[in-house]
Amino acid sequence: MFLLYIDPGTGSMLFSIIMGLAAALYFFSRALIIKIKFFFSGSNNKEAANHESFVIYCEGSQYWNIFKPILDEFEKKNINVTYLTSAEKDHFFNESYQYIKGIYIGEGNKAFAHLNLLEADICLMTTPGLEVYQLKRSKGVSHYAHILHSPDDPTSYRLFGTDWFDSVLLTGEYQVAELRLLEAKRGTPKKELPVVGCTYLDVYNDKIKSIPAEENHIFTVLISPSWGEGTLLKAFGENLLDPLVKTSWRIIIRPHPQSKKQETEMLSRLETRYKDNKNIEWDNSLNELISLSHSDIMISDFSSIVLNYIFLFNKPVIYTTAHYNIKMYDDSDLDTPPWKFEALKTFGIELKEAELCNIEEIIKKASAIEELQAARKMAKETAWQYIGESAVRTVDFLVSTRERILKDA
Repeated sequence: MFLLYIDPGTGSMLFSIIMGLAAALYFFSRALIIKIKFFFSGSNNKEAANHESFVIYCEGSQYWNIFKPILDEFEKKNINVTYLTSAEKDHFFNESYQYIKGIYIGEGNKAFAHLNLLEADICLMTTPGLEVYQLKRSKGVSHYAHILHSPDDPTSYRLFGTDWFDSVLLTGEYQVAELRLLEAKRGTPKKELPVVGCTYLDVYNDKIKSIPAEENHIFTVLISPSWGEGTLLKAFGENLLDPLVKTSWRIIIRPHPQSKKQETEMLSRLETRYKDNKNIEWDNSLNELISLSHSDIMISDFSSIVLNYIFLFNKPVIYTTAHYNIKMYDDSDLDTPPWKFEALKTFGIELKEAELCNIEEIIKKASAIEELQAARKMAKETAWQYIGESAVRTVDFLVSTRERILKDA
């Protein structure tokens, strides 16, 4: 039997070629149909082309708290929106919107095939990498908007994460300079960069008010890393956890959602190793707020969950960035370190590999340093602006952008 193997890179390229040909054929056919309709009816409007005004794409359930406030605001303004999702059990389908239409479009290439033939005035998404891999700009979309899914540096995406969007909706003014530097260095078009705040942090800020305090609370350490090479569990693993499990503290390990897809072997190894340690808990829920609320200190790396933790709860953080591979990220084209890495030095305690055997003392020390609170407050004021206003500002920007598009058409 002859078996044909296609590596992932080649597969991605073939998919792009096929989708490019399909898109060209689709839009040629669509243009021909519109011309025929115009010839016989004497009208030529976007409705004839099944054109959408606003499309929002959600690639997974973990982004629901980003989009729900925006959808609620569109609904409040009686504005029609099409919500496309790759989550079959998306929270959207439990809602009862009148003006928002929801469609499940599948995952992976099936979703990209749908998106690459999209026709809309505005398309909003958290998904980075437009025009980089399978996700292409559709000729039928006038404006692509990217909304950040954290108050982190916008240059912390994998390479070319936001280069080809028409706008990037920011959480803080500091992010503008980083993206302008990338545009200048790479010669990419200038994007619109409105600062709108952070929708999901606004949601969390309301939700934490209803989280009850724990009875008989035990001092709790939350380990919440990012995923991929250079991250906390990849770099330190057992060397970090072995001394921690010997303490009398509760240890909550919350892997990044992507780890469950990409790092199953590592997680399985660690879960097996500590299955008999009663002070170890694994948190794989989509709702991070319970673990954040019930913990007393976080150990992490360059994950954006660090910012969620200090902005919402103002609790101490221990971090490591020693194994961060900057070449994988847009940060690599900047001449200065990312804002977050500089901010971490002011409000966190750096953890070095040689100090892992003294982790208990490091945690006790970090918990007692009150001066770090002011630095955490300053970081919050820098990276999370317009608290409570993000949904209104986002929708106002999208509506005004569409009005301009129609005016210029």
